Amino acid sequence: MGILDSFERGLERVVNGAFAKTFKSGLQPLEITSALRRELDTRAAVVARDRILVPNDFTVRLSADDYARMTGLGPALIDEFTQLVQQHAVAQGYSFAGGISITLQRDDALTAGVLRIDSANLKGEVSWNPVLDIGGKRFPLHKGRSVIGRGSDADVTLDDTGASRHHAQILWDGRRAELDDLGSTNGTLLNGQRVTKVALPPDSVIEIGRTRIVFRVLAQSASPDQYADVRREGGR
Repeated sequence: MGILDSFERGLERVVNGAFAKTFKSGLQPLEITSALRRELDTRAAVVARDRILVPNDFTVRLSADDYARMTGLGPALIDEFTQLVQQHAVAQGYSFAGGISITLQRDDALTAGVLRIDSANLKGEVSWNPVLDIGGKRFPLHKGRSVIGRGSDADVTLDDTGASRHHAQILWDGRRAELDDLGSTNGTLLNGQRVTKVALPPDSVIEIGRTRIVFRVLAQSASPDQYADVRREGGR
């Protein structure tokens, strides 16, 4: 499966319900992903035998109508774009000077369906941001312990009778993650294997009851309070 195919599947989690109808006309999200890939490829610079540097800071300029539609999806769409850029860079052997930053900006000089991308190489700290994708919703995780389960006091609450109240936990130290089953009744699966305590690599699939959870880590430019107040988005 190609990167764009993977992105389209990810986009289905973000664009759903009535809002998806707004994309029947005007700029399509996939057109932005293609433009970002082209920007990486055309701006790639060989700085050493084993190092190809590409931009890590992107401003996507959109018409007023396209900007309104895209920003209406919230931060989940930016996360998908960021993941695409990250995956494309890995596939091509590209390097970044810092974390990836993607910003959408309204440009009244542009007509609907037209976009422009400004990019730059900016040095800076990388913020590794772990997230859980569950049934079309994205749950950012924070450093420390995050409990997943059916209980209302869980950090990530599942509407699944096959889940225990406190089913499993993810420990994140800022760079690495660990998945622990908390003595659940039905057990926890990681990539199809039952586990009790195990390292949790990016893009792993966790199964709890009937719920499928994808663990991802996004490399983004460090910014304070980037995910403030959105930890339980859609969770309760």
